[in-house]
Parts: sequence; structure tokens; C-alpha cells
Amino acid sequence: MGNYLNIGNDGFAAAVKGNYIDKTEMISYMNGTLGTLDKLTCVSRPRRFGKSIAAKMLCAYYDKSCDSHALFEGLAISKDPSFDKYLNKFDVIYLDITWFISSVAHIKNVVNTLQQKVIEELREAYPDAKKENTISETLTAIHRVTGNKFIIIIDEWDALFREAKENSVLQDEYINLLRGLFKNSGFTDKIIEAAYMTGILPIKKYGNQSAVSDFREYTMLTPKKLVKYVGFTETEVKGLCAQYGMDFDEMKRWYDGYSFSRLKSVYNPNSVMEAINNEEFGCYWTRTETYESLKIYIDLDMDGLKEAIIQMLSGEKVKIMTGSFQNDMTNIKSKDDVLTLMVHLGYLAYEAKEKKVFIPNEEVREEFVLAVSKGKHTEVAKLIQNSEQLLEQTLNMDERAVERAIEETPG
Repeated sequence: MGNYLNIGNDGFAAAVKGNYIDKTEMISYMNGTLGTLDKLTCVSRPRRFGKSIAAKMLCAYYDKSCDSHALFEGLAISKDPSFDKYLNKFDVIYLDITWFISSVAHIKNVVNTLQQKVIEELREAYPDAKKENTISETLTAIHRVTGNKFIIIIDEWDALFREAKENSVLQDEYINLLRGLFKNSGFTDKIIEAAYMTGILPIKKYGNQSAVSDFREYTMLTPKKLVKYVGFTETEVKGLCAQYGMDFDEMKRWYDGYSFSRLKSVYNPNSVMEAINNEEFGCYWTRTETYESLKIYIDLDMDGLKEAIIQMLSGEKVKIMTGSFQNDMTNIKSKDDVLTLMVHLGYLAYEAKEKKVFIPNEEVREEFVLAVSKGKHTEVAKLIQNSEQLLEQTLNMDERAVERAIEETPG
């Protein structure tokens, strides 16, 4: 087992030992893409929505250096007709881009270091193959000698775009690496059996075109057939609540709200499990990063953004156009770009039929309130404070106070 080539099944084994919700049916989808025109898959979801567990699950299933039969026994995929056909049959290259960024002295060296480390490991595993200078050329040389095809799994593929937002040279270097692997149809069809990338953002656009256009993308805007793997389903959460004696209605209020055309109720998986482990409801997912990550975008001076936030905090949905978003965090040029980014980050939910966004649940709403109250939109913060006072006055039947509060509310 290596660090990048055939890393084994330890990562998924650790996940299964905990309170694992069985998402292994996704392997059946991947098996159906092997060697086809649909073999390149990119799944983008918010942080802590199970992306890395899914990536390690695929490593455990396909990696030929280990025997994962017992690990998957009893899970959903073990009943699929394709289970034994592809189990532990491939060379798997696994790249955790976030880990690469943290392991280099300077982020500008990430792409070169990644190439060197992976090539070194490939040469060690296949010493008879001709020495080459790029990953794609090295894989081609190995294929000539062995006939092997590879499965490539890239976790947090977009981490460079998030960590080096202003370094366009490094971004171009990285995109060229990906294009070398996935944009050359002759190479890709011959050498790569399948690829699976995860990220928070969809694949970056240049103008109206995707940087690596052959991937089938499943996003928070359009998860399509992979929607039940975005988070926990209502059936799964009901089962957890019954098992651990948690109030389902409260669980729904705090962590539900992500809604899609194929599945109307999707829950934040990290927060559900934290609530169960702590035996109480609260803000868990939003506290894994400071409110600053949300405050930065709320504070952008975009026409109509303040009004949109006010509407959503009052429980309304806001119409948006998602097409102009460039799938990065720097080319933010409009209110719609800000709101679309928030959908991908998990701070907003998107109703595709109505083309509207909204705050999905109580956990996220509290994060919005915190970010706004400490941001530059002081009039919005005042509105929130006034609205809580207004609710109390309404319940107390204080008509004069209610009229005065409404008159003082910012327009």
C-alpha cells in the first residue's frame, strides 16, 4: 500500500466502525460508468457533507492491493449484481489536495510536488515502465508494459482555488495537470477506467466553458440521480432518532431544509451525528468554521443583497439566476453570484423549479444572524433585533408598540 497508489481500505474501515449510514449503493452507480463515456464524475457538496468518506469508500472497493469483501459484507452494495465483478480489481490513485497543500513549504509548490510524489510512487511500483516527467505520461508508460487501467480519485479537487484565490498562475498550472489527465480523449479512454472528484465548488469555468468539460457534474444546484448521497434522507434521520431517542421534529427544524426536485428533505449529516453524539441540538456544522466565512460575502456591497438577506431572514425565498457564477470565490460580480456561492457552501438551499434560494434550517439561520449582527449591514442587524421585539409585542397584544415598530423598520 502506498500514500497515493493503492492506499488500501483503512480509511473506510474506520468510518464503518462508527455510526455509519450506508451510502454504498453509490458504488453501483460508479460501476455502471466504468469504461463508458460517463466515467468521469465530479461531486460537489458543502464541507462536512461526507465527501471524503465517499472517496475513501471507493478506494476501499476498487483498490486491488487489499481484500475488502468482509468490510462491505452486509452493506447495500454487497447485494448488487456488480459487487464481485469489480471488487478490488484496479490500481487506484488517490489524491487529497487539501493534504498536499498542508504538506508543502509554500503553496506555489503544490502542483510540482504532487506530480513528483505520485510519479515516484508509480515508478517504484512499476520499475519496468519507461521513466516520464508527468503523471499522464507515466501512466501511459505503465499501461504499455502491463495493460493496466487506473481509477483516479481526487478529494477536495477545488482546494487550490479556495486557498490560493489570487494566484492565477498556480490555478492555471493545476488546471493543465487535470486537463492532461482528463481532457485528452485518446489518453483518458485508453488509460483511465473511471475518475471521481469531490469538492465544495463545481469545476471552474473560463467564460461559459468548464475547465475540464468531460466530467458529469452533480452539485448542490443539480445533484440529479446522486441526490440521496448529498446528505441524510428523512428516512435515515427518522431511523437514527428512533435508535437514539432524539426528538425527530427538533432534528428536522435544526438540520433539514435542503430540497431538490427528486428528494424534498435532505439533512446536514455532520450536524445530525453531532446532535446524536452530544444528545442535544445546537450549532455544530456552522461552528466548524468561524462566522467570518459567511460574513465576508454578506458584507459585499452588491445591489439588492441587503434586501435579499432581509427577505430570507423573515422566512421568504429569493429569486436568483445562477448562470453567471464562475465557480470560484474571486469573480463575484453580482448579488446572484454571492447567493449562488452560498448554495454551494451550504448556507442556502436552492429550489430548482422556482429558481429561488432560502435559509434551510435553524442552524444556518443562527449563523446568518451572527454574521449580520457583526457585519457592516447594521440596518439589517437592527431589523433582526426589532423583529424579535415585534414578535413579543404582537403576542402581548400591544397594538401601539407594533405600529411604532413597523414604522421604524428599515425600508
